[in-house]
Amino acid sequence: MSHVRTALVLVDPQRWIAGMSWEPVGGGVVVEACGWLRDHFPTVVLVRYVRADGADGGPDAAPNRLVPGCTPRPGDHLVTEHGPDAFEGTGLDDVLRRERVTGIVVAGLSTAHGVAATAATALRLGHGVVVAEDATASPDEARHREALDRLTALGARTARVADLVAAGE
Repeated sequence: MSHVRTALVLVDPQRWIAGMSWEPVGGGVVVEACGWLRDHFPTVVLVRYVRADGADGGPDAAPNRLVPGCTPRPGDHLVTEHGPDAFEGTGLDDVLRRERVTGIVVAGLSTAHGVAATAATALRLGHGVVVAEDATASPDEARHREALDRLTALGARTARVADLVAAGE
């Protein structure tokens, strides 16, 4: 995938989510890796989860704010999801098509939830998908590995952040 047609999709880099316990690496490591990745992609989509009923205080509530290093920059796209799949009801596919994106690199939290759901839908929609395996994590390492294995079986690739950056993906 070339950068011209590849977007980086960062799933749920929010304060309350990043602050949870994650394996095989902590939320801070995932967030740092996401911040490093975003400097290498011209098209960046930030995804945040907010409850549809507003019971979590909405997008401006302190826990729902994106962590430093993952806040929108000029030209970034921000989508708000109400479930684990960043495509469901958000217009994400329209954004990617408008940007002429055919492939995505997915990173964020959690591998077994938002990352897996978003990557699986991207594959169904015909996008090439790479999951940045060391820029994702789950509540436990077994679920992290299982999610990566399921996505690989569906046709996604996995790669390490350093390799994505070095390869110019």
